[in-house]
Amino acid sequence: MRTAVIIPSRYGSSRFPGKPLALIKGKPLIQRVVERVKNCKNVDFIAVATDDKRIYDAVKSLGFNVFMTPKTCKSGTDRVAFTASKFLKNCEIFINTQGDEPLIDPKLIDTLVVLLKKDEFLKYVTAAFPITEEEIVKNPNVVKVVFDKDGYALYFSRFAIPYNRDNTKVKYYKHMGIYGYKRDFLLKFAKDRMSSLEKAESLDQLRALENGKKIKVVVAKKDSIGVDTLEDISKVERYL
Repeated sequence: MRTAVIIPSRYGSSRFPGKPLALIKGKPLIQRVVERVKNCKNVDFIAVATDDKRIYDAVKSLGFNVFMTPKTCKSGTDRVAFTASKFLKNCEIFINTQGDEPLIDPKLIDTLVVLLKKDEFLKYVTAAFPITEEEIVKNPNVVKVVFDKDGYALYFSRFAIPYNRDNTKVKYYKHMGIYGYKRDFLLKFAKDRMSSLEKAESLDQLRALENGKKIKVVVAKKDSIGVDTLEDISKVERYL
């Protein structure tokens, strides 16, 4: 089962325009992401998917694979699905690694691939990491996830879930910017209508839950610092 990692990347972020080309210790953010993914062992193909010529030209000049996608693609999932249907018809597993995750763990990507290959019934998988800092729990830019005893997602939210009514000991998990899909699921999922919960939270994984689909959640061994704002660049540089 051939596996492709597709890295959606767009220029017009409302919080940080031009983010993919922002320099992190002398290298564009998108380059940092691709270089991390290239350390994976269970991946056959890696490419960036973008609708912006500036990003396309930058990635091309670095010698990486890149595909141009329509501006009508509303989400990273749509970009991955378009790439799968038009350019990569020989791949059966797709990993959607967000273009703002320069510290994503290659071993986590490999883990998602292995899960999808081993379980014929598993169609959609993602990852989470425990969080304890109250400011992160309350930050709407950090998506939280709750899942059942078998590791399947119950809900994703920008709100702090679960709500700790009686101030008891509660485990919180942040959703990490990575998704894995089987080809047939991905192409159908991208054609489904946007759901009401998805519109409310601006999270397309809620479309799957609202349509009765299961999403397996893997608890990652390492955290990753995503770049949502200019200040996050400094955090990543300190880590590096």
